[in-house]
Amino acid sequence: MAGSVNKVIIMGNLGKDPEIRNFPNGGRVCNFSVATSESWRDKNSGEKQERTQWHNISILSDPLVNIAERFLKKGSKVYLEGQLETRKWQDNSGSDRYSTEIVLRPYKGEITLIDNKADSNMSNESMNNNQMDEIQENSVSPNVDDFDDEIPF
Repeated sequence: MAGSVNKVIIMGNLGKDPEIRNFPNGGRVCNFSVATSESWRDKNSGEKQERTQWHNISILSDPLVNIAERFLKKGSKVYLEGQLETRKWQDNSGSDRYSTEIVLRPYKGEITLIDNKADSNMSNESMNNNQMDEIQENSVSPNVDDFDDEIPF
């Protein structure tokens, strides 16, 4: 369908350390969950209410997998952009199951670290400018202006 959009943006905290899996073909995937919360005051009672949603994240872009592996851990606050995907699979009893997750694919995903909780995972080493430059270089989306339609002669 022309003119459709599949883009998800969330900001929340990791519920567990990222899980990295390696494939025989050299590819890698990173999986983790992110919690997002909203709070409000109940009109009738005046009590504060809160609802937390858990989102499954799957990173298929190798540069973003590297960033997640190095800097993310349980409790890290992150901003993520990806696509919503639902896949069908069968459990041990043969029943069909469905999983919906936010997928970050090459050139279609973005991770931004919101806090510095990740640097305690780097052997007390602080995140310096070179590391931040590497993160920004690996998470940059292609710019439409980079593609010039004119013939170069």
